[in-house]
Amino acid sequence: MISRRQILLAPLLLSACGGRDNGKTRPLFAADTHPDEYPTVQALHAIDRLLDERTNGEMRIRVYAGGQMGAEKDTLEITIFGGLDLNRVNLAPLNSIVPETIVLALPFLFRSIPHLRATLDGSIGRSLLDAMSAQSLHGLCYYDSGARSFYNTKRPIRTPEDMRGMKIRVQNSDIYVSMVSALGANPTPIPYGEVYQALVQGVVDGAENNWPSYESARHFEVAKNYSLTRHVMAPEVLVASKRRWDRMPVEEQEYLQAAAYDSVPIMREIWDARVTAARSRLIESGVQVVEDVDGPAFARRMLPVWDQFLITPKMRALADEIVALELNNEESIVTAE
Repeated sequence: MISRRQILLAPLLLSACGGRDNGKTRPLFAADTHPDEYPTVQALHAIDRLLDERTNGEMRIRVYAGGQMGAEKDTLEITIFGGLDLNRVNLAPLNSIVPETIVLALPFLFRSIPHLRATLDGSIGRSLLDAMSAQSLHGLCYYDSGARSFYNTKRPIRTPEDMRGMKIRVQNSDIYVSMVSALGANPTPIPYGEVYQALVQGVVDGAENNWPSYESARHFEVAKNYSLTRHVMAPEVLVASKRRWDRMPVEEQEYLQAAAYDSVPIMREIWDARVTAARSRLIESGVQVVEDVDGPAFARRMLPVWDQFLITPKMRALADEIVALELNNEESIVTAE
């Protein structure tokens, strides 16, 4: 039986080697696993609007949201092959093919969201996007994925000792497993869709995520202790197929790159508003927010984790450069988590 995904994917693969559709320049095909109302998908729609306005309709994007094209690992392979033109992906599937991206996923690397954004918007961020070209990808820009914090059903977490013995759900990622183990808890990889029931049944005591996901997945109904550890602030990435990019005229490349850059503040505004709204609703619902977290104590536990994953001098130097990055008036900057 032919699946809906195969039906949708067929014209993309057929047109991958050509650039025209019904005699006209075909739209760029873009994939995102998030639902249509999610900030990253809204950013893709913003790119479409910007291209439409700036090229008099000559360049457009057709967005396939909600995982229509499959899981990110699959869509990334399709993008490398050239069957998808644009793809919004998490860092995780990129880590195995562009090892330098692991640096951005290091726990307690970023001091704040402004620190993260300054890193991504500067030469460090651009160098990592450029590193993707060796893997048949052109890095366009970064989108926010928020600050992730721990929540649980047992007790407030203020120090690593408070996590000792807890079963914490993690993504199926080596770096997350190592991070939770280093904090004295028991990492338990579970599919995201099964976390709510696992919390209810006591299969796990807690998990970790950003404010909007904590709310939308309804985990707050069971795990009411939300500790602002802000342990990971890894971004998401918008990439283009290099096969498609290399066939585009320079003028079209410039239009697309500029529209991607200009979509970033649009996405961030939507994201920040979403975080603020989620936090307010959750506090009103009775969630206990723990703000007096001993950040340095958590960060010290991460030293062996950094040693484990910073496997080259280049990666170590990159991490050190990010840590050393200074911001103007950093203490006075207030941005949504």
